[in-house]
Amino acid sequence: MSDSILLHVEGGLARVTFNRPAYLNAMDFEMGARWRDVAHEITRDPSVGAVILDAAGPAFCAGGDVVAMGTSGATGADVTGAAHVIHEGIRTFALSDKPIVAAVQGAVAGGGLGLMLTADYIVAADSSRFVSKYANIGLTPDLGVSTLLPAAIGQRRALQLLLQDRSLTAAEALDWGLVAEVLPAAEVAARAAEIAGFWLANATAAFGQAKRLVRVGADRTFAENLDDEAASIGARFETPESQARVAAFAAASAKKSAPKENA
Repeated sequence: MSDSILLHVEGGLARVTFNRPAYLNAMDFEMGARWRDVAHEITRDPSVGAVILDAAGPAFCAGGDVVAMGTSGATGADVTGAAHVIHEGIRTFALSDKPIVAAVQGAVAGGGLGLMLTADYIVAADSSRFVSKYANIGLTPDLGVSTLLPAAIGQRRALQLLLQDRSLTAAEALDWGLVAEVLPAAEVAARAAEIAGFWLANATAAFGQAKRLVRVGADRTFAENLDDEAASIGARFETPESQARVAAFAAASAKKSAPKENA
């Protein structure tokens, strides 16, 4: 088994760790295939209720391994094929019912932005930096960047990042809506674990379905989304977990609204 991406599943939590620290976790062809396979494994596992995406070493992900591509004799067709493989993993994670929190540190560059945005909630270290760099080496966005980046920060800001040699600080990324929280580096892992733990300790499946509805809904008509919402809430209402939670909520509301007796 490849160790370019580590996978550990325990207690309903899957931890996915980019593990090429010597290469700033840049994805080569083998790591891309591993990413796709891990995505399929996690999303097919009914025991998994939440996912943490993190990385070993000083950087989260420097995108695709351009050095490997440039020295391996790869053709344009090879690069296109590798992109399709990685895209399959991104699509599988993003459209699944598994909520994902990313713990980010150091550099996030090029395709690393797309891999990061596969997550639904992003906690970044205050030392993190975010940059495109595609055009600097004559390449175009891949790994979902042309879709996920404008969805996160808006088209105009996405173009600013893609069309200029601009690097965002963690504070700027927070202001732009690229990440959800910024913390000292020593606190990022614990905060990501806390968020995943919150999902697992509560209505995990409902959080997962909420994530799926938002992600899938971006590519469908409003009518299709309404139909999916109706079907999803009805299906959840029939589950024992939901019925118990609804009953508890109703009981608590009735207690609050009951008239108080005079002393």
